[in-house]
Amino acid sequence: MSAEEPEQADEDEEDIRYFVRIGQTDLDGTKSVERSLTEMKGIGHRAARLIADKADVDRRATFGALDDDDIEAVVDLVEGFAEEVPEWLANHRNDFFAGETTHEIGNDLELTRRQDINRMKMIDSYKGTRHKRGQKVRGQRTKSTGRTEGTIGVNVEAIKEEQAEEAAAEGDEE
Repeated sequence: MSAEEPEQADEDEEDIRYFVRIGQTDLDGTKSVERSLTEMKGIGHRAARLIADKADVDRRATFGALDDDDIEAVVDLVEGFAEEVPEWLANHRNDFFAGETTHEIGNDLELTRRQDINRMKMIDSYKGTRHKRGQKVRGQRTKSTGRTEGTIGVNVEAIKEEQAEEAAAEGDEE
């Protein structure tokens, strides 16, 4: 009987789906449901836990080892997440054009975010001008942080390089 147990374990490993596709994103089927859902843009730990609870799936179970019906339930809940949760949990509230609240996931999230930033730049709002200049947008301090131009203070590496170049030039002259 003990000889059958390892064979059954091998069969269980073979039944796993290594990739689960949701929308345009491939999720890792070897990880737990909660962990693999958080790999998707627009879904965090809280959203992943809610999705697993609503689908009646153990959030610690291996995602690829679930039945096809369970996986389909999770996929349907991810795609219709905005209708399942309260408005305050959605990540794109009060759309500028439609006025609707949606929850964007995957590539749609990146596209919507880029469109919102471009609209702010075009209408020259305060946030838009900060985006154009490459400065901090949300009111953070800029006096001492976020500096990208040059080095402040003594650059020891540059001094050592200059000394090495001078020593090499003196060695060539002799």
